[in-house]
Amino acid sequence: MAGLEAVLALRSLAENRVSIELIAPEHDFVYRPLAVAEPFRAGEARSFPLARLVEDAGASLRRDRVAAVDLGGHVVELPDGGRVEYDALLVALGARPHEAVPGALTFAGPQSSEALRAVLDEILAGQVHRIAFALPSGVTWSLPLYELALLTANFAVDHMAGGVEIALVTSEDRPLALFGEQATETIVELLEEAGVELYLGTTPVEFAGGELQIAPGGSIEAERTVALPRLEGPRLPGLPCDRDGFISIDSRCRVSSEVDVFAVGDATQFPLKQGGIAAEQADTAAEHIAALAGAPVEPEPFKPVFRGLLLTGMAARYLRSEPGGRGSEVDTEALWWPPAKISGHYLAPFLASKLGIASLST
Repeated sequence: MAGLEAVLALRSLAENRVSIELIAPEHDFVYRPLAVAEPFRAGEARSFPLARLVEDAGASLRRDRVAAVDLGGHVVELPDGGRVEYDALLVALGARPHEAVPGALTFAGPQSSEALRAVLDEILAGQVHRIAFALPSGVTWSLPLYELALLTANFAVDHMAGGVEIALVTSEDRPLALFGEQATETIVELLEEAGVELYLGTTPVEFAGGELQIAPGGSIEAERTVALPRLEGPRLPGLPCDRDGFISIDSRCRVSSEVDVFAVGDATQFPLKQGGIAAEQADTAAEHIAALAGAPVEPEPFKPVFRGLLLTGMAARYLRSEPGGRGSEVDTEALWWPPAKISGHYLAPFLASKLGIASLST
C-alpha cells in the first residue's frame, strides 16, 4: 500500500527527474482493508496484477526480496547475492503479525477469513453462543476489532441466530480514543445498540477451556475468542531498529542520519500501524526525495491525520481527527474523497479510477 502510494507521489512530484523501481516479491496487489468484511460476505479483499499497476503508476517492477541494505555503498542486497544501486531508497516492508493471545483465533487479514467464517457457521448451527473479541496490549490500531464485533452482532441478527452473546475486551481506557471524544461516544452507542458487552482497561492474556484469562486478574466466559495480532518489525540488516525490529525514523521519515534513505508504514517505530498513516508517510518521504532530485517542492515534516472507515453491518461511520483528538469528526457521509477504506492522496483516486475500489468502501 505505502509502496504504491510512494511511487505515485514521486512520479507526480518529481515527474521525469527520477527513474523508479519497486522491489517486491508479490505477483498481486491485495487491497486488504476490506478483509474484515470478507467472512460476512459483505466485502472482499480484492487482488490485482501488481506489474500492471506499477507500470501504470510510472515505475518498473523487480519481483524479488530485499535481504539487506549497504548504506555506505548505496546498495540494496538481494537474497541471491544480487545488488541494486540507489540514489535514494524508500523502505516499506510492513510488519509481521504474531499470535498475542494463545488459544484465540488470531485475525491477521485475508488469510484468517476462512477460520472466522467457520466460527460464524458454528453460530448459525447453534454450537457457539458466546464469543469474545480481544485487543492485546501494545496493539494501537483497534478499529478492525470493533468492526468484527459489530459485524458479528449484525450477522447473528440478520440470520436470526438468537441468544448469541458478544464481548469486546480491550486494554484501551476509551474506545477509539485517537479519534476523539465524539468517536468514543459513537462507538459506545453502537456497541450498546448491538448488545455487545464492553470491557475497558482489560488485557486479554490467554484463551483456554471456555475462558479468556485477563489482567489484572480473573476471566471472561467465552466459547470462542478472536484476537488481533501483535506486530513485529522486519529487522532489515543494515538499518537501525529497536528491540521489536521497527526502523527508527525522524519527522521527515528519514532513517537515522541518512539524507537519502527513508522508511514508511508498519515497518517504522511510529506507534500507529494503519494503511492511511503509511500512505501519509509515503507522501512525506516522496516530497523529500523529489526535492533531492531537484523538483520545485518544499517538503514538509510528517503531520498525521487519522482517518478510519468503521464498518458496522449497517451504516458505516467515517472517522477523522488529528493527534490529541483535535478536529474530531464522525459522520455517515464521506469525510474524504474517494470514500475508500484507505485515504491515500494519490493511491485512492488511482485505484478508484482503474479498479473501482471506492465502490467497495461500505
